[in-house]
Amino acid sequence: MNAILSKEMLEATRLTREGRLAEASALLQRLLQGGAATDPAAATPHGAAGTPTARRPHIIDVNPETGEASNPAPAPAAAAARRTAAGRWSAAGMGKAALPQMPQALRGVLDQVKQGGLGQGLDGLARHAPAPEPMPKGARFVAGSFGAEAGSRAYKLYIPSTHRGEPVPLVVMLHGCTQSPDDFAAGTRMNALAEEHGLLVLYPAQPSSANAQKCWNWFSPGDQRRDQGEPSLLAGMTRQVMRGHAVDSRRVYVAGLSAGGAAAAIMGQAYPDLYAAVGVHSGLACGAARDLPSAFAAMRQGAAAAPLRTGNGQRLIPTIVFHADRDTTVHPRNGDQVIAQSGAAAASGLRTEIQRGQVVGGHAYSRTVHANAAGQTVLEQWLIHGGGHAWSGGSSAGSYTDPRGPDASREMLRFFLEHACGAAAA
Repeated sequence: MNAILSKEMLEATRLTREGRLAEASALLQRLLQGGAATDPAAATPHGAAGTPTARRPHIIDVNPETGEASNPAPAPAAAAARRTAAGRWSAAGMGKAALPQMPQALRGVLDQVKQGGLGQGLDGLARHAPAPEPMPKGARFVAGSFGAEAGSRAYKLYIPSTHRGEPVPLVVMLHGCTQSPDDFAAGTRMNALAEEHGLLVLYPAQPSSANAQKCWNWFSPGDQRRDQGEPSLLAGMTRQVMRGHAVDSRRVYVAGLSAGGAAAAIMGQAYPDLYAAVGVHSGLACGAARDLPSAFAAMRQGAAAAPLRTGNGQRLIPTIVFHADRDTTVHPRNGDQVIAQSGAAAASGLRTEIQRGQVVGGHAYSRTVHANAAGQTVLEQWLIHGGGHAWSGGSSAGSYTDPRGPDASREMLRFFLEHACGAAAA
């Protein structure tokens, strides 16, 4: 390791010890990308003193290329710092010989940002423990786990008070980075909709042992295919819940936010026989990335080429997408690619209509509907005008939500219940 690199790494270590993680992470990213280091003080979105702004709603946007906040006002300094890591920092990415020479504090920075996937802010949000909403009498939010050859994962399962043992739909909800099942449930308010519609909601949990920021590893080739890695665990967990509870096997759905949205897209492609429809919020198409560099590139501008389908290429996968046009964490072009991938089997035979609306006191939006010859909506894309990287219409009780709508949870569920698999899942 040359003297210049060592000097810059020592500088990153100093910044880390001072708690100036935004600057340390930005400097570290430039080093790993082979770029020239600049004055790290210029990287802070809060001025030379690094004084954080007042707490605002749980909406944070960071440019994955620079690590700087594109709209710094909503985000405290430490949150922007930790979200700088949008990729997986590993021995392979750094070069194995480099790691033993790193100062311990610098390795600590790498430990915080390695395997970051769609890394998001940790300040307050990672430690944010939402107060559980009162559950209706008779409802249950139970903990469980599933294990298989690829590992094991915990989960929470919401069983509404109205459930009496008859087969009901099941919605699988995949949280974003740094989130938990409880946090995601609070932010999306999907449990309240479960009470309203009488369905089960499954929230798998990604542990920090699998990804330092608890992101689903959507960019790893080993986690993008049927019966491999995380897809095998999520599908196995889904089937375990189906065996243990009364579930209508033709009405099982999967949705997610950010890294969870990318994982949901993978599940739809890998298991079209299991999931009747897919919801992708602020995520990426299956196969959009194969490694760290392509993950950064896809987040910045979309996949370089149209992601390939990995499932049954003859079946259109009913998909609903939500994305905001000011999302600086995951470029909205990725939403276009999710729709293109899901509808590749029948895109030429679909009728397209664009509708525009405005939430009272909230965001304007464009809704693009793709219907088949029978008039059924099979693809639906919502573009939120002026929104950022957050669950549209969510509750401030959870992280990464934008209460100004439209209501992604309600619209996704409406779309899901219009679709069913043609055959029972295995």
